[in-house]
Amino acid sequence: MSRGFESHALRHSNHAASRQGGSRVSDQVRTRTRARKTPTFARHGRLRKSNPFTALAKVAAAAVAVVMVSTVSVAAIATYDVATTVKPGVTLENETDGPAPKIGAIPGGVNLLLVGSDSRQGQGDAYGDPDVETSVLNDVTMLMHIAEDHSSATVVSFPRDMFVSIPECPDPSGGTFSAMSYQKINTTLSYGGLACTVKTVEQLTGLAIPYAALVQFNGVAAMSQAVGGVPVCIAEPIHDDHTDLDLPAGEQVLQGKEALQFLRTRHGVGDGSDLGRISNQQVFLSSLVRTLKSSQTLSDPLKVYSIAKAAAKNMQLSNSLNSIDTMAAIAMALKDIPLDKVVFVQYPTGAVDGGVAPSEESAQALMDDIKNDIVPVLDPGDAAFLSVPDPSEASAGDSTDAGGATADGGATADPSADPSTGDATPAPEALPSDVYGQTAGEHTCSAGRPVEDQ
Repeated sequence: MSRGFESHALRHSNHAASRQGGSRVSDQVRTRTRARKTPTFARHGRLRKSNPFTALAKVAAAAVAVVMVSTVSVAAIATYDVATTVKPGVTLENETDGPAPKIGAIPGGVNLLLVGSDSRQGQGDAYGDPDVETSVLNDVTMLMHIAEDHSSATVVSFPRDMFVSIPECPDPSGGTFSAMSYQKINTTLSYGGLACTVKTVEQLTGLAIPYAALVQFNGVAAMSQAVGGVPVCIAEPIHDDHTDLDLPAGEQVLQGKEALQFLRTRHGVGDGSDLGRISNQQVFLSSLVRTLKSSQTLSDPLKVYSIAKAAAKNMQLSNSLNSIDTMAAIAMALKDIPLDKVVFVQYPTGAVDGGVAPSEESAQALMDDIKNDIVPVLDPGDAAFLSVPDPSEASAGDSTDAGGATADGGATADPSADPSTGDATPAPEALPSDVYGQTAGEHTCSAGRPVEDQ
């Protein structure tokens, strides 16, 4: 039986505008009917509960799956609690049953949704009074897409203040929640849980998402500590009383609670918006990917074990990720992707009353690239919320001039040339200028926001 979904939203939305928009259908967020290219996914199944010796084997295999993308995604991909039993999984609409893939790169492409919750439940008193009841919102929503040939990966961040239409969602306690025409995407977790967030992103993007994972604050902090900290460049000091973050300019190695504060701050960076926070997160995520690849983390059993242990205690997973073989196979598809082919992008939006709404044409261009496994080419952009180039990287690149000649007068190879003929191939077309982001190979700095502007 359908529940009163619209009234439920009014209690949980963290913005006055969302309370006024429950009955409106936005032209900007109305889902378009479009042909969907069916991605290739590996079929998967669930493993039976095992004895303690088998559980240790699962830990070793899970460790392989702890790779790249973010503290959220690293936490999301490592599956099992190494000390106890597997937590109950979440059923997704696009899951399929079948034999789990053997250890090795998963065949075909992958779409995996990574969700970070702002719930304080079970998180201790480090983030406020745990006894004070608060709404449960998806503070971070990221979609990771791996190309079918495993040559690239794109991670799309969806602004938490973006208004979207929400489809009918199953109520974890029974029944269903009614569809909603115009609500913020960060309310989906409070309605129908992880499965509802997945359905909403599927409707928005036109992509089937068979894998998903949810992580809370302690998981993010523990994961950053398990990897030994993540070095980040800070262009201007960051001070944010809302998250108790105080960082001087320069390179800082962040881990534990300080890393979480850095990922959560919005008042202390850029223009103080959630878009500024996403750009700030991309500084961290890009460095995390470089750190994992340069430190050979996946080849160090002790590092991998600590990461898996830290992750598994703070996750809720879709049933599809309750197969250790499936997760290890996803990791194997990721580990050899070049840094410049790992792209972090913000889902394009435009300002509306009380938040932002999808930029229809730009979003369609981005999703077309993803569906066709084209590595997104980003316009540099100069928005106030963006991170800034690392000056040390800029000066290091001065040895090559704009014409492609090296400092000693030699010519550099044309990266667009066909190696068999030497002829230049057409460069991919850049996405619209309101699709912001960076690659994991780009070194950028977080731009602090003056206290007087907060």
